[in-house]
Amino acid sequence: MKVFVLALLATSAAAFTSNKGAAFRTRKTTSLQKTKAPVFDEVCETTGVTLKRFMTEVAILNPELQELTTLFGAIETACKAITNMVKRSQLPSSSTLGYEGNINVQGEDQKKLDVITNDVLKRALRFTGKLGVLASEEEDAPVDMVTNGANGFGEKEVLIDDGERYVAVFDPLDGSSNVDAGIPTGTIVGIYEHDEECEVDEDCIGDECTEAEAKCLANTLQPGDNLVAAAYCLYSSSTFFVLTLGAGTFGFTLDENLGEFVLSHPNMKIPETSSIMSFNEANTHMWDEPLQSVVKGWKDGTGKSGTAFSSRYIGSMVGDVHRTLLYGGVFGYPGDTKNPNGKLRLLYEGAPMSFIMEQAGGLSTTGKERVMEIAPEVVHQRVPVIMGSKNDIEEVMEAYATV
Repeated sequence: MKVFVLALLATSAAAFTSNKGAAFRTRKTTSLQKTKAPVFDEVCETTGVTLKRFMTEVAILNPELQELTTLFGAIETACKAITNMVKRSQLPSSSTLGYEGNINVQGEDQKKLDVITNDVLKRALRFTGKLGVLASEEEDAPVDMVTNGANGFGEKEVLIDDGERYVAVFDPLDGSSNVDAGIPTGTIVGIYEHDEECEVDEDCIGDECTEAEAKCLANTLQPGDNLVAAAYCLYSSSTFFVLTLGAGTFGFTLDENLGEFVLSHPNMKIPETSSIMSFNEANTHMWDEPLQSVVKGWKDGTGKSGTAFSSRYIGSMVGDVHRTLLYGGVFGYPGDTKNPNGKLRLLYEGAPMSFIMEQAGGLSTTGKERVMEIAPEVVHQRVPVIMGSKNDIEEVMEAYATV
């Protein structure tokens, strides 16, 4: 079986569209409906259940997901490397200190840490041999995944190899602007199945490959409902690895003595109602009226729960969502008059985090529609996101429904 390996770098994502995702709207990933979560009757008192053992048990119960064990092994290793980079990033001797001097497709200054962590994840996934297409926040045009030379980058060419087909999307270091202040950051990853009809002739030259390449790149433009797996790593007081394979959400914590992620939060469930909200409230006056009304009710204690909400906002999506999963509440980065579509990217932030949230019993919406049902039209499409405890999110959805 052939696999088409690409990265997406920063200048031409808009050129690759999916005709509003029509090709993917009705396709459901069958493995999502079959996935069984492992149950551990016997656990080592010293090591607990490691991520490696967890994924091995998943593969035994779900043979069709066996290739995912290799991908998650690569993601695990990359997260361990990145957490060490983050810890050392502020040392004067660190090679990750400061800015790269480039602007990414989002119009944001790229920190050296953004570029390095992106490269770490890209290489880790590429060398599994299980990857079809790869898209990252820091990239958006086809580049070579094969490295040549000391700097790790060679001539641009299409790489075709044997292996299973998956599509990986990721934000290598969400919240990187907060690193200098020691605020939590994270990595977000989503895994889709590759379109089996994606074939590239090994002998094609130049423009002959363009149509086939565009078709394969469209594999990244799938709605969240097609996700096979999603995960995030949180770099904070501890390093956390939270994942879902479509059968619940599971949290692991890095035991630095063992060098292993150990299951610490089995089958995570977000409380259905809470009293915590996490928004950038400086933008309240620019929000839609329905959201303004709901948030005012939460502040006043006149909302559906009758409880006055408190506010907790880090400004780093992974950190805010992790706290929301554990304690309940609502995290949101809604659209406003300045940014009608919000600022979070649908493909590699909104959809994977929504998958994790929904598998933990929560909900995720734009206010008007479910985030997981939206098919991106371009790689870096933005989307309003409001996610969290079921009853609280339903209150938001009801407010928009009455408009």
